[in-house]
Amino acid sequence: MSGASSPRRRGNDAPVPRVPSTYRPPTLLRDGHSLTVFPTLQRRVESVSYTRRRVELSDGDFIDVDLSSVGANRAVVVSHGLEGDSRRPYVLGMVRAFNRAGWDAAAWNFRGSSGEANRLLRFTHSGATLELAEVVSAVASWGSYRSIVLIGFSLGGNLTLKYLGENAAHLPACVKGGVAFSVPCDLRSSAEKMGQLQNRIYMRRFLADLRQRITSKAAQFPGRISLDGYGSIRTFRDFDRRYTAPLHGFLDEEDYWSRSRSARFVADIRVPTLLVNAQDDPFLSDECFPWAAADSNPHFHLEAPDSGGHVGFVEFGNDGDYWSERRAVAFASLLAHD
Repeated sequence: MSGASSPRRRGNDAPVPRVPSTYRPPTLLRDGHSLTVFPTLQRRVESVSYTRRRVELSDGDFIDVDLSSVGANRAVVVSHGLEGDSRRPYVLGMVRAFNRAGWDAAAWNFRGSSGEANRLLRFTHSGATLELAEVVSAVASWGSYRSIVLIGFSLGGNLTLKYLGENAAHLPACVKGGVAFSVPCDLRSSAEKMGQLQNRIYMRRFLADLRQRITSKAAQFPGRISLDGYGSIRTFRDFDRRYTAPLHGFLDEEDYWSRSRSARFVADIRVPTLLVNAQDDPFLSDECFPWAAADSNPHFHLEAPDSGGHVGFVEFGNDGDYWSERRAVAFASLLAHD
């Protein structure tokens, strides 16, 4: 089998589940950091046209969903990553690839990520699958979709896997499966990995973006949230302890990480689901590769190419599509019922 899926992320005493990977990085982008950074700085995706639709949530808030329709009877629901939105290149690339393949695509913006402040003092976190459930329900009502497949990146991938596992017994009939990329399935160990020296530049960027979010919330809800001492926050542990956990009803950051990690739920998934985590992803710990679940659950497939970075999988040619987009379309097309 291909060495691209060699299981360096698991113990030597366990059997080896493999989904052979075809991904090969470009010659000049051979390490995980280059593959992570290049698309953010250099990729531009054209030819995607959105129509915005608002989903009113049961808690009184709203989610803005950007729909790119080609008049299909099948659709994907795309969930972006932390501090992303529907116009990030990796989302646009996935939407364009599915449109070309004859799918509608609905890319939802997490709370506060659509350009308009949401109404409540909360934001979309790694465990907020009720939001995804309401988005899926809304998208299903917008067209005569016989098949819906969920696509998720990073935090959005964690939501995708958690949703499919925890709702396994009562998924909407039209939801046929999912594909997730670069997922921190184990939030605690991933947070610790992000706190390491080699990831300091990424951590600073995330904390700067999150500071803008907290600044906006502090202005919207004076006296209920504060930026005092924000400069002392250095890691996700610091941020989640001070903001994420208390704002969303968790006891502390450990409780949030434990209850929200998708690794708890993948063994329960009962529709075909593919997780692609690159072994050189600088954001992921060993625990983010759930080999045991892939061993025991015939519905859950783990593909771990040697290279790819975090939400990278750069590929040149193929009409501008990246390998991850071609991989997702190929997998989803096996699940669709026209």
